[in-house]
Amino acid sequence: MGLSWSHILIVVLLFVLLFGRNKISELMGDLAKGIKSFKAGMADDEPDVIEHKPEKPKPAKRTAARSRKSG
Repeated sequence: MGLSWSHILIVVLLFVLLFGRNKISELMGDLAKGIKSFKAGMADDEPDVIEHKPEKPKPAKRTAARSRKSG
């Protein structure tokens, strides 16, 4: 059995009666301030980007077999 619109409406009305409209608007305002400060904090804490420079290719080492043949 799921929740119907009438059940949701009853729960919302009870919530408004228990907490009052002013308290709910204060809670929503505080929630909005919290979200804004969280976003601002995330924007300030950008991770430091580490630039990776490609390594220069190292010259191939001559092996003893190659040096004997050429010399």
